[in-house]
Amino acid sequence: MGAEHLAGKQSDARHIEEHFAHDGEFGVQGSLSERWARPLVGDAQVTMAASGLRLALGRVTANRYSNAQIDDYSGRRASRYPWRPPLRLRVRARASHAAHPVEPLDAAEAQAGAGWLRGTLGFGFWNAPLTLAGGGVRLPEAVWFFGASPPSNMALTVGGAGYGWKAQVVHAHRPSALMAAPPLALAALWARVSGDARAATGWLERMTGAHEALLDPVRANLRQWHDYTLDWLPDHARFAVDGREALVAPDPPPGPLGFVAWIDNQYAIATPRGELRFGALDSEPQWLELASLSIEPLSQTDG
Repeated sequence: MGAEHLAGKQSDARHIEEHFAHDGEFGVQGSLSERWARPLVGDAQVTMAASGLRLALGRVTANRYSNAQIDDYSGRRASRYPWRPPLRLRVRARASHAAHPVEPLDAAEAQAGAGWLRGTLGFGFWNAPLTLAGGGVRLPEAVWFFGASPPSNMALTVGGAGYGWKAQVVHAHRPSALMAAPPLALAALWARVSGDARAATGWLERMTGAHEALLDPVRANLRQWHDYTLDWLPDHARFAVDGREALVAPDPPPGPLGFVAWIDNQYAIATPRGELRFGALDSEPQWLELASLSIEPLSQTDG
């Protein structure tokens, strides 16, 4: 694969269970499965701590992209990514920083901006389209928990937020997405001329097949341990945090997709006005920590 690997507890390709926190049976003395590649970029580390598997960035700058990641698709062709519905993903996770609030900040909050996440992080399934980390030139597909900070602006749904900590589905690789491209281009041109992006946002939502929901910043505070569950079924995806439903999204991608968990210093802008660009951000040290991770098959009638 050309990437460093971890080693650990795993049953088979359709049922994965990892306990990263040190509980006497697993942890720093255990082994983690070889399925996890860790393609580190820049000032990034993947290490074991007593509390879990830590994906960490050092103090990074905007002139260098950095990414701490584990995945199970590195070195595979997209057609051979390992996961399709129906399945259930469970992750117990926390991070060093909270997600930047979407609501307008008061002066004190703005001044404390260094205390917020800088870049993106998350975990779930996607098809690794082109980003600062590389990937393939393909339409994006994702079923995941995803977080981003300003200046990221990826409001893919009408009324959606351009950044924040979200449950999200993107299903752009489908025939109707191509049919939406011409009217989106015209609507984006109108948005640039008129400043009214409502029509363009609607067409962008149709093209990307996006559904998303901001997670409650109190009940899903990234700095605290939470149990995240994703049921990915052929006709819908159901997201929950600590057993509380966060989003039910119809028509998720059919796969195959790969699993990824990461934290980086990237921002991305994709707006209804036709803006599309990526970049890197300055940030203090920050990390994402996983205490446990499981992927298990579901029956067609579950969820």
